[in-house]
Amino acid sequence: MSAEGVVGIVLVSHSASVAAAVAELARGLAGGGSTAPVAAAGGTPDGGLGTSSELICAAARAVDRGAGVAVLVDLGSAVLTVKALLAEGDELPDGTRLVDAPFVEGAVAALVTASAGGDLDAVEAAAVEAYDYRKT
Repeated sequence: MSAEGVVGIVLVSHSASVAAAVAELARGLAGGGSTAPVAAAGGTPDGGLGTSSELICAAARAVDRGAGVAVLVDLGSAVLTVKALLAEGDELPDGTRLVDAPFVEGAVAALVTASAGGDLDAVEAAAVEAYDYRKT
């Protein structure tokens, strides 16, 4: 699969290690081989807990291949940070979208769909559908 024209995925967590682990898990479960670009944006630049506009923007630019960027977040202030960046309008690549989905299951579904060539709407739909995954 060519990396051009695929949806990129950004995983925003309050913890750098959580964001990196979820990205690693999603890559592993996406079937190995060539996957859509995914980047973790966790914690603060100094390694603390929190969210960072700078890290989120850098991750979004790193995965942008022209087909949009799906951003999944873990908790409240991560949502607020991404919403603020989207409202500013010039910090994130065109076609960046905050996706309301479960962080782990949604990340896996988003990456699998993006890696299969799904467009941004399909990636978002797959991630959102993860809310319906039952564990009992």
